[in-house]
Amino acid sequence: MRKTWLGATLIVGLTLAVAACGGHGGEEKKKDDKAGGGASSQTVTADVARVESLPRIVTASGSVSAWEEVPVGAETGGLTATAVYVDEGSYVRQGQPLVQMNTALLSAQVRQQQAAVQTAQANAARDDAALGRAQELKDRGFLSQAGLDTALANQRASQANLSAARAALSETQTRLSQATIRAPVSGLIISRSVTRGQIIAAGTELFRMVRDGRLELDAQVPETDLALIRAGQTAAIASDEIGQGSGRVRIVTPEVDPETRLGVARISLTGGGFRPGMFARARIDVGAQPAVTVPTAAILYRENKAGVFVLGADNRVHFTHVTVDSRADARSAVTGIQAGARVVIDGAGFLGEGDRVTVAATQPPSAPPAARPAARPAAK
Repeated sequence: MRKTWLGATLIVGLTLAVAACGGHGGEEKKKDDKAGGGASSQTVTADVARVESLPRIVTASGSVSAWEEVPVGAETGGLTATAVYVDEGSYVRQGQPLVQMNTALLSAQVRQQQAAVQTAQANAARDDAALGRAQELKDRGFLSQAGLDTALANQRASQANLSAARAALSETQTRLSQATIRAPVSGLIISRSVTRGQIIAAGTELFRMVRDGRLELDAQVPETDLALIRAGQTAAIASDEIGQGSGRVRIVTPEVDPETRLGVARISLTGGGFRPGMFARARIDVGAQPAVTVPTAAILYRENKAGVFVLGADNRVHFTHVTVDSRADARSAVTGIQAGARVVIDGAGFLGEGDRVTVAATQPPSAPPAARPAARPAAK
């Protein structure tokens, strides 16, 4: 009985001792957690975000359109199209015939008015001669002033009739020439709305042309990048339908859409087989631009958003979202942080917001081992 009592007393004493030690250790752990922010310190490497001059590419997309669309219409009307010489997709030269209209009526009117001009010329010649004789008789005193005035009036009327006949002839000849519709400029026919046998009214649009066959891309550019684009900059154009092409910025429009916040850069296209209405993407080379860069290895993606861990003054890290403007193997250009900020590189993928870290000293690259002198051959 005495042994049992002693054993129970010993067990109770040991339990109290262990509890006292555990309570003291728990208090020490709470103090450490309070000092360390509840997270274990991890050793990482860091680098500084700095400003560098880097080649900058601005990406944009838009629709292909004509550099200048030229509508072709009929200046004279009421005539029937007897021949249509071109179709959509044809490339025509300036002055090339496109449509021929019936000219039988106009040709008859031209012949009639040519005869009227000849009659007017004869009357004018007769009255010119009569005026000359009247002036001679007046000088000799055989004709009164009234007779001279009558001869002068007849001569002026004949000249007026001749001018009117010539004007009517010129008008009909012009309408006759307009019966052959010609290309006003060189270019590509992209639409046709006339058929043979159609009675064409004056002012009706018959064709639509792309002047000189020149196309351009109306690239939609964010307003933040619009100031970087200048006329003359080169661009690489890509389309899923035809592949790659090239171009050059022709003009940057001064207006920005207040709803989409996009401006338009018109890029003249060179080759590539593009067609009006196609969708294409452009990579515009805007030259070297100052940019804040960070090591590419420091960029992480959390919830599909890029960011870096930035070191604070107390070696705590804070995840900061950034926009990656351009990416390279070593360093990438970003916006969203200031130059001089320290970002975590190695170990960043294992960190959480507010973790305390220990920054390892950057080791300089090791020098290559010195070359040993070549052994001399043994003397004979």
